[in-house]
Amino acid sequence: MRQHIVAGNWKMNTTLQDAQALVSEITNMVADEVTDSNVQVVICPPFPFLTSVAKLLPEGGRFHLGAQNYHHKESGAYTGEVSAQMLKSVGVEYVILGHSERREHFREDDQLLSQKLNAALAIGLKPIFCVGESLETREADETFNFISKQLQEGVFHLSQEDFAKVVIAYEPIWAIGTGKTATSQQAQEVHAFIREQIAKTYDAATAENTTILYGGSANAKNAQELFAQPDVDGGLIGGASLKSRDFTEIIKSF
Repeated sequence: MRQHIVAGNWKMNTTLQDAQALVSEITNMVADEVTDSNVQVVICPPFPFLTSVAKLLPEGGRFHLGAQNYHHKESGAYTGEVSAQMLKSVGVEYVILGHSERREHFREDDQLLSQKLNAALAIGLKPIFCVGESLETREADETFNFISKQLQEGVFHLSQEDFAKVVIAYEPIWAIGTGKTATSQQAQEVHAFIREQIAKTYDAATAENTTILYGGSANAKNAQELFAQPDVDGGLIGGASLKSRDFTEIIKSF
């Protein structure tokens, strides 16, 4: 059975006090209400709160600490940046790569992201690599070509052994922060395509074992239908991860 993952991307939200309260609420609710042991939860707070949040996550269980970004160099004169090694040293296990907001606002392309991917894997971090198309690309019927290119340039340079350590997240950019959500059928169609590309590049077993998350405004109301799709293995959750009840309901959707 593939690993089910629900990752909460808090983006540039919360204060320290908010972060501590939120993670405490989530961990308590999940402990009381979630029985599916195959569901792993990744919490990705802003950089300043990583250490504080880490202290509040139960050890040895379903909860894991994630980061939202990092620099591809090990160290150096890069004011304001953090390295993968720094993240590892404070207990981070997962890192989000290639989120549409990083691609758009910070001009991160797949060549840079492939370097970041290498840096994460080199020290044992688990990347959540995001791919996805804009509304313009979808309306031009170029979704599959676009995502194929992102995969080819961003992750398919990896060896089979290294690729097996990567989680893929499909985020239809047109459904992020817009109030729109891809239908479960649209999500399944793209997830199945991604799995097919993995099988062609590596093999069927690798494709079958790869966790692919949906990252397009999933919420407590639509998560169950989305997660019921055969190739949707969980979610990369934005706004709903900032509400403990909503986030817990999403986790319970399995």
